[in-house]
Amino acid sequence: MSRLPVMSSKRVLTSSSSSAENAQDLAPAQKRIRKDPEHVKPQAAATIIGGKRPPVAATRAPLSKPVRSMGAATVAVGPTRGALKPTVASAAAKGANVKQPVASTATKTGGGGAPRRHAWDLKGKVSDMEGKIRNYQTKVKSVNQENEVLRDSVAQNQTRVAGMEKELERQRSQISEYEEELQALSEVRDELEKVSSDKNTLQKELSNLEGKYKVMETLRDSQETELQTLKMKLSVQESTLARVQATLRDTEEEVRCLKETVAQQKDELHAGEMERRRLHNTIQELKGNIRVFCRVRPLVGGGLSKHIQLPASDNKMITLAKTEESHTGKTTDTQKNYNFSFDRVFGPQTSQQEVFEEISLLVQSALDGYNVCCFAYGQTGSGKTYTMEGSEFDECRGVIPRAVQQIFKAAEKLGAQGWEFTFTASFVEIYNETLRDLLYTGKASKRPEHEIRKSTNNEVTITNLTYEKVSNEDQVLGLIALANQNRSTAQTAQNDRSSRSHSVFQLDIEGVNAGRDVKCKSTLCLVDLAGSERMVKSQSQGERFKEMTAINGSLSNLGIVIAALANKVCKQEPG
Repeated sequence: MSRLPVMSSKRVLTSSSSSAENAQDLAPAQKRIRKDPEHVKPQAAATIIGGKRPPVAATRAPLSKPVRSMGAATVAVGPTRGALKPTVASAAAKGANVKQPVASTATKTGGGGAPRRHAWDLKGKVSDMEGKIRNYQTKVKSVNQENEVLRDSVAQNQTRVAGMEKELERQRSQISEYEEELQALSEVRDELEKVSSDKNTLQKELSNLEGKYKVMETLRDSQETELQTLKMKLSVQESTLARVQATLRDTEEEVRCLKETVAQQKDELHAGEMERRRLHNTIQELKGNIRVFCRVRPLVGGGLSKHIQLPASDNKMITLAKTEESHTGKTTDTQKNYNFSFDRVFGPQTSQQEVFEEISLLVQSALDGYNVCCFAYGQTGSGKTYTMEGSEFDECRGVIPRAVQQIFKAAEKLGAQGWEFTFTASFVEIYNETLRDLLYTGKASKRPEHEIRKSTNNEVTITNLTYEKVSNEDQVLGLIALANQNRSTAQTAQNDRSSRSHSVFQLDIEGVNAGRDVKCKSTLCLVDLAGSERMVKSQSQGERFKEMTAINGSLSNLGIVIAALANKVCKQEPG
């Protein structure tokens, strides 16, 4: 069943005796109500909530009388399933028709306190039901009236709602217009704020520009003054420039003449250098391609031996005196002098520098493109190694370091004339007729073997030998120090540190003058020979005796070769 709103003030129900009794009492009434065509008509349900109603437009007149506010109520077409509270009238009617039960019979009371009829009291029950029916009919009529009133109220409210909806639609439309207008005004306001901000910015920029303009005006005035000054200076400078240009032309002409003179002088210098080389070589040839110098070592205790005489007037002569015993024994011992002449004789007091000055001419020949070889020959302990290598002190340096220094200094000077030189150094020793590389730094067990070979252009080379490119004096001195560490030396009866091999320092020189298209190539060999020994004096035994035999044999062969060269005999001896 549908539930309809019922006015709470009109509906006052009493509690029923019990749920079972209500069900029985309501059943006939429900049937009669449903059969009544006046009450079968369905009613629309409506709910009225008390409170303030939305205002109605003042221009519209109310369609009916105003309806007073009501509380929420429910109107039912028929009786509900639940138990209804009986009214006062029905309760009174029930009380009049109910018979008192027998005293011995127990009575039961329902939830509302009304006595429950016995099952055999049908008449009482019918009377009760009729009272209920009349009560319900009265209530239904009242509810129908209320529904009519509510229908009118609903119609009025619907009319009001329609009007309010129209008004609401109009208000919404107006609000939309206001919002659009507000949006436009907001945009205008933003634009106005932006314009105002731009205006303030422009005003600041204008103020800054005005300040800058004033500064620029001041600067312009100062620059105009400076410009006038510069114009005056320019006029002076133009006059000076004219004079300088005239001087420049004269100077350029002078430079051109000087360049021609320099070129001519370079040609003359080159010609002079070539002539110097030719004359220098001629002088060396006149002096002898093979020259022998003699240097006398001072005695250990100082002074000069009475067996040696050096003529003061002749630096190429030396006299050796020898005392000979009388073979008959009747006469005293006689002293016999032997004179020897050399290309130069250096006494015991001669310094290393004086010795090198004589050899420096040969070193210059090596830089000029001529092969040069210098031997230090003599008996063991005569000072050959000291003469060739010297010591660490500058005044005691020997021939090899001084020759290297001279070559690099001369090469540097010739660089101004367009010469470029490359130098290659090697250091080898001949020990017991075997070649050994003194610059070898590897393991001794892996030391390679060396052979002397002659190339197609008559150049003599040694296989597996270390050749070092050098560009300054210090590099060569480092190689000399390394070679001294690797050289074979030993102690003998005549010398505490005797060289047991021949050492050969070789410096290959290649020079190029690209501007003159001139080349030169030469080799400088500086040889420190092992000293010759006598078995009686050196008392060599074992390995030292073997070394002495190899040294003396090689020196004898070298003497034969030098003698052959001196006699210009084209013969090569072994050794």
